[in-house]
Amino acid sequence: MAALSFLDRNRSIAQPGFSRWLVPPAALSIHLAIGQAYAFSVFKKPLNYLMQIQTAGGGLKALPGVDSPNALDWKFTDLGWIFSIAIVVLGLSAAIWGKWLEKAGPRKAMFASAVCFATGFFVSAVGVQVHQLWLIYLGYGVIGGIGLGLGYISPVSTLIKWFPDRPGMATGMAIMGFGGGALIGSPLATNLMASFRSDHDLGVGKTFVTMGAIYFVAMMFGVFTVRVPQDGWKPEGWVAPAKPKALVTTHSVEVNAAFTTPQFWMLWIVLCMNVTAGIGILEQASPMIQELFKGRITAAAAGGFVALLSLFNMGGRFIWSSVSDYIGRKNTYFVFFILGAILYYLAPRAGISGWNSIPLFVGICAVILTMYGGGFATIPAYLRDLFGTMEVGAIHGRLLTAWSAAGVFGPVLVNYIREYEKSKGVPLTDAYTTVLHVMVGLLIVGLVANSLVSPVNSRYWYKSAEDTNKKLATA
Repeated sequence: MAALSFLDRNRSIAQPGFSRWLVPPAALSIHLAIGQAYAFSVFKKPLNYLMQIQTAGGGLKALPGVDSPNALDWKFTDLGWIFSIAIVVLGLSAAIWGKWLEKAGPRKAMFASAVCFATGFFVSAVGVQVHQLWLIYLGYGVIGGIGLGLGYISPVSTLIKWFPDRPGMATGMAIMGFGGGALIGSPLATNLMASFRSDHDLGVGKTFVTMGAIYFVAMMFGVFTVRVPQDGWKPEGWVAPAKPKALVTTHSVEVNAAFTTPQFWMLWIVLCMNVTAGIGILEQASPMIQELFKGRITAAAAGGFVALLSLFNMGGRFIWSSVSDYIGRKNTYFVFFILGAILYYLAPRAGISGWNSIPLFVGICAVILTMYGGGFATIPAYLRDLFGTMEVGAIHGRLLTAWSAAGVFGPVLVNYIREYEKSKGVPLTDAYTTVLHVMVGLLIVGLVANSLVSPVNSRYWYKSAEDTNKKLATA
């Protein structure tokens, strides 16, 4: 379509004088929008009481004091799958369309992300209106999940090409937006639902429609602003090191070839273990701190704790990825796994059955969350170091299937261990000790995988037709 030709990659090539510092804000506008996924839990209770409000004869006056959902309402366990489906589809869509993205360019991918993410909200609004949960699974989970996957990887390879001198810092600037998206999405959703609330409507459907429209417009800023550098472009005054650092290649590997390397699968394990362990804190943060310090932490204070963790999750993405530019990606992950294992081991001891120190527990969890976020932001630069820049976005997309696995494995592991221990009569404080010590084991697995990462064998390097002809000519 001629009207959409501005989305073509050749229409987004930067002209001389374009500032590369405009690209991180473009990427950030996408990630701050799709990062709303971390705030989806604010919809769970309204969705759980949806039919109760619509059928209660006294309208909203009947809501206070109600402590159980209507028989027609959706259960929390059913609603929990909305987020899990979205994360699974995020990883799968990033893997499936990563190679297309490299050819189509970031502008077209960002536009597709915005359309899918907004459409997911609109379809979910219909699901709320007709009270069909499968429509919300389809809307927010599948269609919106595709938007998450395309939006997450769309700026990565572009940022790495614009910042060959600081790839960790560049990707950290964008990916920190995903960690901080909940800081915008949570109050936005809460205020919109309060504004749309009436005697017979909690305002969830209208909030979905409004948020879909708002996020689409915000993401268009990224679509219109992003540019790709011209072939051969380098930052002014920057000269590539004559001798690259260890593990940093000057060659490139095509995505299908990278998928068959042991390095790819070692990094898959590295990301999966780091994410699974981080979700052990993030997914259970509010009930965990209330149960470890029973009677001392209110629900409101627990909500503040969750918000604090979101801040550290966001900050860690920028800080750790920037640090990795100086100490190397492999060393950065060594810090994550060694320090993380120590902190996970100490975390339950900070509770009632140990030191009984709320500040210590909060501090431990905050540091853990910086490394959880830092793992997401550092992995694209790690991939760039090993596989080059040619198709790093597509390789990153396939690696995000590790996130899909962790998005299911982490919450299931934490919740099932907790419930099993509870059913055996184990106090919740001791049940969390078991959960967190299992996370220590996962981090040790990640530590071993990271130690096995080595330079990619030359047989996997991409060889252009020109290189092949030169080789044949000298044979």
